[in-house]
Amino acid sequence: MFNRLVPAEDSIKVEDFLSSAISQGKLSEKLDNHLLSSLVEASTVANKARLLSVSSPHAASWLSMPPLVAIGLDTSGDAQCALCPEKSLDPLGHHATTCKRGGVVVYRHNRLRDIVAESCRRAHLSVHLEVGHNLTPDHSNTRPADILIPHWCMGKPAALDLSVTSPLNPLTLLEAGVTAGAAAKATEERKLKANTGKCADLGWVCVPVVAESYGAWGLTARDFFSKLGSRLATSLGKSKSVVIHELYGRMSMNLVRANATAILSRSVPPPEPQ
Repeated sequence: MFNRLVPAEDSIKVEDFLSSAISQGKLSEKLDNHLLSSLVEASTVANKARLLSVSSPHAASWLSMPPLVAIGLDTSGDAQCALCPEKSLDPLGHHATTCKRGGVVVYRHNRLRDIVAESCRRAHLSVHLEVGHNLTPDHSNTRPADILIPHWCMGKPAALDLSVTSPLNPLTLLEAGVTAGAAAKATEERKLKANTGKCADLGWVCVPVVAESYGAWGLTARDFFSKLGSRLATSLGKSKSVVIHELYGRMSMNLVRANATAILSRSVPPPEPQ
């Protein structure tokens, strides 16, 4: 496999490999260098300049750096949240990405909601935002649909209930440490228990769309996005795999961006130099 991926001058005979001290790291380096060269060669001039710059020595050193007090990113456990000083900033970002003070959690939710709604419209689906409040006398204070799709499946409207949860939540931490997506699954189950009856009263189907703060999506969400991807592919004249990749990419980028904003907004600014 290795010899098929690298130039002839870098190929290695099996007997030479077995009798030499060539490490797996050296082989990976040769392969990485060849793949980078191939990528650069096939790129535009602007992309060549970008690729050569970001692949230069020390250009990606920031990836290996822990949070630094010098730039206001102390999450050692001793630093306090700038918006709620009674809370500490943990190294894994759990508090910062779940804290409701400052509005970032609401912004993150609404941004993801808007991306999903826009994608539905691009698939020629009618959507309504924040629906359900005061529609039934028994549930006057509920709003089970962040996004309502009047015509979704089997002639029934779909009420999308979008939320972001953390796998570090103490209620799901033990299971999340064993099973990927456990936090999203628990939130899906909680949403279904709370809203299925309310939606049934209105003739809707409850569809919890749950993301974890680190980027994972629940099974119900992935099933919905797969069906939406099929409609988008037809509408846009693209392959389903391409539109699904683009959809997850947009949501992931906005999720990470909101998380970064949450962490930065809670970091106490470093002291001014004397």
